[in-house]
Amino acid sequence: MPKLIGQPMPRAEDARLVAGKGQYTDDVSLPGQVYAAFLRSSRPHAVIRGMDLEAARSAPGVIAVLTGQDYLDDGHQGMDHVPNPADAIAHEQRAFNDSLTGHVFNQRHIPLPIDKVRHVGEAVVMVVAETQREARDAAELIDVDYDPLPAVVDADKGMLPDAPQLWDDLPSNLCFQVQIGDPEEIARIFAGAHHVVRREFRNSRIVNCQMEPRSALGSYDPESGYLLISGSQGVTRQQLCIADALKVPRTQVRVISPDVGGGFGPRSMVNPEQLAVLWASKRVGRPIKWTSDRNEAFLSDYQGRDQVARAAMALSADGRILAVDHELIGNVGAHTVSYVPLSNGSRVMTTVYHVPAAAAKLSAVMTNSAPTGPYRGAGRPESTHVMERMLDIAARELGIDRVEIRRRNLIQPGQMPYRSPMGLNYDSGAFAANMERALAVSEWDDAEARRAAARARGRWLGIGVANYVESPVGAPKERIELMVEPDGRVDLVAGTQTTGQGHATTFAQVLADKLGVPFDAITLRTGDSAFVSVGGGTHSDRSMRLVGTLIVQAVSSLVDLGKPVAATLLDTTEGQVSFIDGEYVDATSQRKVALADVARWIAESGLPEGASAASGSLRNSTVGSRHTRRARRSANWKSIRIRAKSNSRATRPSMTSARPSIR
Repeated sequence: MPKLIGQPMPRAEDARLVAGKGQYTDDVSLPGQVYAAFLRSSRPHAVIRGMDLEAARSAPGVIAVLTGQDYLDDGHQGMDHVPNPADAIAHEQRAFNDSLTGHVFNQRHIPLPIDKVRHVGEAVVMVVAETQREARDAAELIDVDYDPLPAVVDADKGMLPDAPQLWDDLPSNLCFQVQIGDPEEIARIFAGAHHVVRREFRNSRIVNCQMEPRSALGSYDPESGYLLISGSQGVTRQQLCIADALKVPRTQVRVISPDVGGGFGPRSMVNPEQLAVLWASKRVGRPIKWTSDRNEAFLSDYQGRDQVARAAMALSADGRILAVDHELIGNVGAHTVSYVPLSNGSRVMTTVYHVPAAAAKLSAVMTNSAPTGPYRGAGRPESTHVMERMLDIAARELGIDRVEIRRRNLIQPGQMPYRSPMGLNYDSGAFAANMERALAVSEWDDAEARRAAARARGRWLGIGVANYVESPVGAPKERIELMVEPDGRVDLVAGTQTTGQGHATTFAQVLADKLGVPFDAITLRTGDSAFVSVGGGTHSDRSMRLVGTLIVQAVSSLVDLGKPVAATLLDTTEGQVSFIDGEYVDATSQRKVALADVARWIAESGLPEGASAASGSLRNSTVGSRHTRRARRSANWKSIRIRAKSNSRATRPSMTSARPSIR
């Protein structure tokens, strides 16, 4: 069979999507569903003195008008976003532990505030009505008595002693403050440096504007529990967060993510509206749908960037970096959703350059603005921008060509393996060669002539150079389930959730090559916690790194599982059996039996005595007959089975990426 890994090919999911057959959250409806709308705060910071809800309650079509106090009275608690991420190196511990403030702040996020509003656009009251228009009209009838408070929206101002306080138990609005490196040693190096560059950079806050606005459909059934249908970047994290907030077992919450029109980071975390429609559905006894419009999105979606970098670089006379000393101030917003940008940004701060010594002071500050979270690189582009701009400034002030100053400072292959002062290990990398290739392709040496020609035509032309290193991180847990049916079809369950990356194509390419089955015989299923038990979701370039590795290991285990059956069918010993391109081959007679034939034999007769389904850990490559609950939490797991029932797929509720459906 022709090999598929690395080959360009039409994406398996595109025909359905371009034909308008995609199924996004707002396309899904449940019997008897009603609609939600939210009254949002017009104040950045204010005490809620009272609310007049009567006009809204008596408006046409209105079923319920709900507040944050109703939510608490029902016995629920705020969401724990777990903002402090796993450490990039030692993933069993958190990225930030020893804060200069004494602790790392984490405030549970109630979907509707009780006492205060803390940013413009924060949902204050939820209205449930028969139609979307009736819900929105009723929300406009609500009168909230606000007592305005001073507000702060800039992170560097938010940490000043006299800044307005967002939370009573958070002095100076500091979630944490961490010092990395030895400031005294850095100060000594700076004192002896030939040249020092100091600058402040402000990376502006951005609104994440996905093609598909956020949407959520929640329902409750007394027997099966809660069901949330909502596009996200992974259902497992959503399920765990929601179950914790509603104080129910995880098994009482099912989360389905259908097609997703863009993720980019912010859809990794649970949003207040997702939790609210689930809670309200139980109260009113009917499914509830909410879909954002663009006005709401710009006010309430989790946002990105918003970081201040106060950078300093010490250099020798010939432009070699001696040390860097940065202060990074991250704007967390009004709720503690994520500290990932500061974690990523500090870790990759020195990028691809040899920096003998470095220090960084990190401050996470809450302000009266929408919460921020990971977005398109999550801190890494910000730090790269700072490093490249500082080199440009240093080159200009030292009279060195801006390309030459980079050549003098790039980590060289002979320095590998290289450990950066921020703790990252580089085991390989031809950074200098990469830059030279980019300069050649861009015709860098001719840029000045092209610039002059453009000016002669009354046009401006510029050219810049920057080096970037990707440092993928992401959730350290992942699981796949690989099943071969008696008819030869292959079922792959993965914990990641595609938001446009083409997993149904890339995962199938790897599996088809390694298992020796036709590409179109593979079905990828993701995005439903009914069958996705573990999964870190899709972010930080982790999908193919983890799922691809697990597929390779799972195929190996599955092939071994089928060898005793193949040996029986070939009338030989297991040691004489090899697996080539989807077939088991007897080394002596060269007789062959297909993988599908082995699956069919197992479906009819079961596994031979002593053989069992296998599971293994990506971390230690062990193989056993069972995995414990503790192991599922701590490792990356793969499950391998040759299924004994050919019709079992049809009886299982599913959301497949090949043909999304809810059944």
